[in-house]
Amino acid sequence: MGMRLETNCDVQRGINLYEFDAKKTKDEIVKWIQEWFQENGEDSIAVVAISGGKDSSVTAALCVEALGADRVYGVLLPNGIQHDIDMSKLLVEHLGISHSIINIKNAIDDVLKSLGENLPVDVSAQTRTNLPPRIRMAITYAVSQSLNGRVANTSNLSEDWVGYATKYGDTAGDFSPLSKLTVQEVKAVGRELGLPDVLVDKVPIDGLTDLTDEDNLGFTYATLDKYIRTGICEDAETKRKIDAKHMWNKFKLEPMDFYPYDGPIKADDN
Repeated sequence: MGMRLETNCDVQRGINLYEFDAKKTKDEIVKWIQEWFQENGEDSIAVVAISGGKDSSVTAALCVEALGADRVYGVLLPNGIQHDIDMSKLLVEHLGISHSIINIKNAIDDVLKSLGENLPVDVSAQTRTNLPPRIRMAITYAVSQSLNGRVANTSNLSEDWVGYATKYGDTAGDFSPLSKLTVQEVKAVGRELGLPDVLVDKVPIDGLTDLTDEDNLGFTYATLDKYIRTGICEDAETKRKIDAKHMWNKFKLEPMDFYPYDGPIKADDN
């Protein structure tokens, strides 16, 4: 299945746009997951935090195809009442995978209460926004370690490119099937996997605010994806926004800086 990212303007200009083969990419990712588990936990399972959105849905479906449903475990992590949790339940039922529902509200409330009582300043809005995904990841790892699992990262290239992710939250994981795929490509792979349209095309909402991802970003993923793959962005202001977000947030994707002490290491390091 090939996919072309194009607009009417592109067609008129005769631009040779990037093409994406969803079936080939899906098959290659499945093989990559199989090989990764052979090297990093042949008897372990894949643990996926299930939000009900396209990224966790496609990640879980890829793991099922690669490892079998009995080696994939879903973790549903609502913060109090999650109004779209039926989408998460639909996914685990569709894939036939075991799962747990662990509500993180009390953990978040307790941490925020303790911070409020002990910090010399008010808890910032950014802290309140990023605490839930970090707690979700901590719980996902707790589940994984109890089940001899490996945590699947569900990030995609588009969100990472503009820093729409929480460091040590949804950017964490042991293996990452989708981090080099744009949103449009993730959707195409999801359709190739036979996922229900309602999961693939669900309007992305991060659950941290009441706005959609695109409302928060100020541009559409289609525009962003096209710019990433072709370098084309007709609107100069949108291009400026994307470039600024990318440069400002690149540190999130870089390895942790460390002091380069050059002391001898004589232990085996094979």
